[in-house]
Amino acid sequence: MTQTLVPPVAARAPVKLATIVQSLSGKLWFLTAAAGQLMFIYYILVAYIPRTVGGQFERWNETGLITGHVPGDGFGNLMFITHVLLAAVMTMAGLMQLTAPLRNWAPRLHRMSGRVFLVLAVYLALGGIWMIWMRGSRISDLTGLSTTLDGLLILFFAGMTLNFALKRQIARHRPWAMRLFIAASAVWYLRIFYSAWFLSVGAVGVSRGMDGWFDYTVNFASYLLPLAGLELYLLAQASRSASLKWTSAIITFAGAGVTALGAVGATLIMWGPHL
Repeated sequence: MTQTLVPPVAARAPVKLATIVQSLSGKLWFLTAAAGQLMFIYYILVAYIPRTVGGQFERWNETGLITGHVPGDGFGNLMFITHVLLAAVMTMAGLMQLTAPLRNWAPRLHRMSGRVFLVLAVYLALGGIWMIWMRGSRISDLTGLSTTLDGLLILFFAGMTLNFALKRQIARHRPWAMRLFIAASAVWYLRIFYSAWFLSVGAVGVSRGMDGWFDYTVNFASYLLPLAGLELYLLAQASRSASLKWTSAIITFAGAGVTALGAVGATLIMWGPHL
């Protein structure tokens, strides 16, 4: 009896191709996300620094905030503006963490930016929870709960990221750092998803009071959906299944497309008018 055997090299070829495509999808997502986040950073700096330095604190509210400058609330106003400006620093530090060439060429800078990112992510998560429930910076209790859940995830991911970094278990540290980056980017992703939705289908499910079905859904989706995509990406990356890698690549390519569309939309609709 004869038996036909598939040559090992031929058997590995589909997996190798799927691995390459999946890696390319991850790189494309990062490039679109980096471009969008750099624009977000630019918006924060231009929209808030001149107003703050010039003492025009009441003009913070021109950017459409839930609770920005409140006359007589010195501590709350200080918490708000430090939260906004430090978010720009945290976002830049997070991008530096995910930039592979920087990791390889400047490991000391990578470690320093990692510490900055971790500390600011924790501070902003705690500050955000305080502003939601103590300052009333929420549209509803449900949206406040959504943001609080994201803050708690940030704290958990930060703890796991630090734990494996201190143990020098880099292979286990990296996935938690990526989860932390996604969770800490929820405010940015909220704007990306809103903008992509508006450009695609208009104001379906969106109300002026921001209490439509899409308004509530996107508050949770702003971090749960990217986190789910990341988990699939990590699972496929560690798998030998070509089909799983292709599935992950297709979803990641789609995510990059949504991110690019949303970044363009946010720049034109949300940020551009205030620059």
